[in-house]
Amino acid sequence: MKLSLSRPLAFFDLETTGTNIVTDRIVEIAIVKVNPDGTRESYSKRVNPEMEIPAGASAVHGIFNKDVATAPTFETLAPEIFNFLNDCDLAGFNSNRFDIPLLVEEFLRFGLDLEVESRKLVDVQAIFHRMEERTLSAAYRFYCDKTLENAHSAEADATATFEILEKQLEKYADKVVGTVDFLHEFSKRNSRTLDTAGRFALNDQDVPCFNFGKHKGRTVKEVFEMEPGYYGWMLQAEFALDTKNVLKKIKAQIDSKKNV
Repeated sequence: MKLSLSRPLAFFDLETTGTNIVTDRIVEIAIVKVNPDGTRESYSKRVNPEMEIPAGASAVHGIFNKDVATAPTFETLAPEIFNFLNDCDLAGFNSNRFDIPLLVEEFLRFGLDLEVESRKLVDVQAIFHRMEERTLSAAYRFYCDKTLENAHSAEADATATFEILEKQLEKYADKVVGTVDFLHEFSKRNSRTLDTAGRFALNDQDVPCFNFGKHKGRTVKEVFEMEPGYYGWMLQAEFALDTKNVLKKIKAQIDSKKNV
């Protein structure tokens, strides 16, 4: 079965200064937008991260400080990237755990909300791991019978990810349906999480709970009653902006029920 789309699906890949979604920055972004009629549009840009690229990161993706010294900053590129992704569902390789949270964070720094809750998210790595458990290069070789040249080049990785999904739909036609609704459900890591970093999740009673640290599993309301200063600490600590926004919404809901 081939990919069936009701709206554009944007396959994207980020190369970054590191793996911390709060403190690290994008140095390259590539997007392959696949439209419902099968046509494709591409977007690829190097980005000046406004910070030093660690040698370890450069060793992985081959992008050095000199390569982005004159590149535009993400603040400059944000509006055009945001518009390019307008009305798109999102797809990538390990995107639910890394690329989407980091991209959301970059946008929020400049007042733009990607609103992932209104989009379908397709993580091709999750489908691959449920079926075969390999890396991107191995997946490309396994499904497409090709060697991934220029691995960790954002455009090469994004294009390879799209090609892998096409082959997955052929190989698993009896198990994997080529609609974004199905792929979203099949590849997501946890439907109960409330923020892209997975710091908050709903319990079996649909009540917001902490999903990390010493209070993991406890309801947010319970923790705030027991430790009132925890809310302020989280707002000041090094958490993702998206996590803090979700925290504020949960706190507002708790406070509104108190006033009823």
